[in-house]
Amino acid sequence: MFLTFPNFNIYSTPLLVLVSQGILFGILLIGRYGKTKTLSSLFLALLVLITSYHRTTYTIGFMDWYDTYRNTKINYWLIHLILAIGPLIYFYVKSVTASNFRFKKWDFIHFAPALLYVIYRSVIFIYDAAQPNFADSQNGLLMTRFNASAIGFAIETFMVLQQLVYLLLSLRLYYTYRKKIKDYFSNTYNLELNWIQNFLLIYTFLFLYSIAQQIIDLLFVELSWIQKWWYQFLSALAIIYIGIKGYFTDTTRLKGLDFKMEENPSVKVSKNKSTGQNTISLKKEELLKYLEEEKPYLNPDLNLNQLAKATAMSRAQLSETINEGFQKNFNDFINEYRIKAVKQMLSEGKNKQFSLLGIAFECGFNSKATFNRVFKRLTHTSPTEYVKTLS
Repeated sequence: MFLTFPNFNIYSTPLLVLVSQGILFGILLIGRYGKTKTLSSLFLALLVLITSYHRTTYTIGFMDWYDTYRNTKINYWLIHLILAIGPLIYFYVKSVTASNFRFKKWDFIHFAPALLYVIYRSVIFIYDAAQPNFADSQNGLLMTRFNASAIGFAIETFMVLQQLVYLLLSLRLYYTYRKKIKDYFSNTYNLELNWIQNFLLIYTFLFLYSIAQQIIDLLFVELSWIQKWWYQFLSALAIIYIGIKGYFTDTTRLKGLDFKMEENPSVKVSKNKSTGQNTISLKKEELLKYLEEEKPYLNPDLNLNQLAKATAMSRAQLSETINEGFQKNFNDFINEYRIKAVKQMLSEGKNKQFSLLGIAFECGFNSKATFNRVFKRLTHTSPTEYVKTLS
């Protein structure tokens, strides 16, 4: 028999190249985990490797494996591990956005459905392999029934719902983190982890694309292998982006930080409403006086903990004073002072001696992006346009 496998064509070659690169970055991430023991590297490595593995069916399909080897049993080993994807996404995001993250034994329960599915598929293979004439066909009795039965449909539906739940949990976890850092840090640009946002948006897009493709295929028109190729190609591109960015992006910035609002035993926040309001008013005056005299906002690394120590408050008490007393989060509160300092320097003509960015850095900002964003939000104009109004 003439073997046409491997057939390198416009469909198989891009998938083969991209998937191979994805596997390479997966291995590199595992290597980094071995050196650093950083759990985020392990979770991302498994994500990249599984996503690459899922592309195998179409990669070898477009290379004519199935046409060449009509009775191949490879379908038994190409087990869809989508049930592990959702938990891995969730724990990757959690390991990056939660300081002092620990993966506990109980957390393995999240991967129980994936393990049960692997066992289920293994039972199918063991049973089919024991049947007569197993070598004469591509799929045995149980595999054929699995693909067309209500059980198979139920499992597919569960996979979709499970991944949806974990994507939503991961998105909530990330945006809760974005909100939390604004209550703790005065400059958040280097901590916003926009890479994680892109990572989640990519997997969300692939999830929605896959659902749309399945709906079209089941309810409207049966899609050809070539039409389904685009999802595989986009997934393979995503693997490369995620592998490269994940490998070269530092996601350990929060390691060792403590965000908990633990009280100093000698300084308690009052639970009585009237007393609490009086306390907040007094603390507001003390805080405003300290900011005017000491100008701590000029320190670009200023955080809630540092300011709390400087003003002899607990973090919880300072946070309550800013949140309740000024109706702002810590980040906005401090950056308003920085913008006032910038405007003061501009009114004094300092922009003739220093660049706008230099003035921003002098006033406590640590990035051009944060400065431009905060300035425009608070003044409703850009720094450059504001300077023009002064001349």
